[in-house]
Amino acid sequence: MITDFGLLRLLQLVSPGLPIGMYSYSQGFEGAVEDGLIKNDEDAEEWLSGMLDNGLQHIDLPILVRFYYAWQRRDFDAVRRLSRILTAYRETAELRSEDRQTGQALARLLTDLNIDEAREWRRRPDATLAALFALAAVQWQIPMRDTLIGYVWSWLENQVLCAVKLVPLGQVAGQRLLGNLANLLPDRVDKVLLISDDEIGGSAYGLALASSRHEMQYSRLFRS
Repeated sequence: MITDFGLLRLLQLVSPGLPIGMYSYSQGFEGAVEDGLIKNDEDAEEWLSGMLDNGLQHIDLPILVRFYYAWQRRDFDAVRRLSRILTAYRETAELRSEDRQTGQALARLLTDLNIDEAREWRRRPDATLAALFALAAVQWQIPMRDTLIGYVWSWLENQVLCAVKLVPLGQVAGQRLLGNLANLLPDRVDKVLLISDDEIGGSAYGLALASSRHEMQYSRLFRS
């Protein structure tokens, strides 16, 4: 069970105010809006549930589980290997750049917060956000399941904020969207904990296409 200290640290870690620049990235959402794939709140919900089911549930979250245990064992070679694997799943240059830049930013923050294991990741080209998120969770004694819930909630909240700005949606519609998708998270996280190494992997082709087109988009608000 998560302690009060662990809960407060988790809230700090998933806060939109965490200075790692997540507000700069839409993860292909802006490209999908530009291409007319997302026109309203129903389209946004379908898009984000697809990203959750075809991306995070089978790639990011199960790899995050393995990051967590590798940091616990202090198996730094495993952390480096997992980070390279996660980078390989990023299908466009801007998605790889986003993961590297947010991972390095979180590494700098954790180093300033006296987590020495983060120091080497400040400039590593294979840095990923999930790797450093898991390190913080282990150091701050946040339980595994709560770590997964926090990570996917942070992703979802950022994506809904993108939807509010880009579709655009009203604030109430954005909160309704956030609530609808949040209802899916506990079940998805429980399934993630059962995924074996051989079952990790997948692809969301719409994301790859939207992101690749976004890289050449003439006018844009977000870096991905």
